[in-house]
Amino acid sequence: MSAGDRTCEIRAALSSIDDKPGFLLRLKEVARRCNTHIICFNADMLAGRRHAESAVLHAVRSFESGDAISNTLEMEALLYAAGSRQCNVAASVGIHEGENRLWVCCYPSAESVWDALTPVLQFCDANAWDGMDHKKRERLMQIYEITPEELETLDKGERLADLVLERVALLNVLR
Repeated sequence: MSAGDRTCEIRAALSSIDDKPGFLLRLKEVARRCNTHIICFNADMLAGRRHAESAVLHAVRSFESGDAISNTLEMEALLYAAGSRQCNVAASVGIHEGENRLWVCCYPSAESVWDALTPVLQFCDANAWDGMDHKKRERLMQIYEITPEELETLDKGERLADLVLERVALLNVLR
């Protein structure tokens, strides 16, 4: 993904987080040293990699146009991912204490960031979290208020991710 002449790189990762504030502080320090932003999304709350990409792209555009709701690109991306203007709702699509399956985004892309994150993240196959089982499907339908009827209007109900991405894009309209 790119915004202007900058690119965003996204990787799948696992992390066991015992101290959420400490983990976020460590991410912030790595981001500062690498001159980038690091955004971690809870993969269980997103409709795949495209969802993370879309949220970051919308957040970048929002900051570039001066229309951002939040003070940081990281929170803006979480707001877009959640399809909400409420920070407490956005936090639910971020990290949590315990085992985390994550989409980790680096914007702008900085190769040095991945080595710096290796002590706290275990990187996985790039498509590791793109699948959707019945439990995740129901959770996403509830979070993004998608009805079974809406799903039936799209390609035999197989396009839940597209409806979630529509909710992400609608945040611009709701401002």
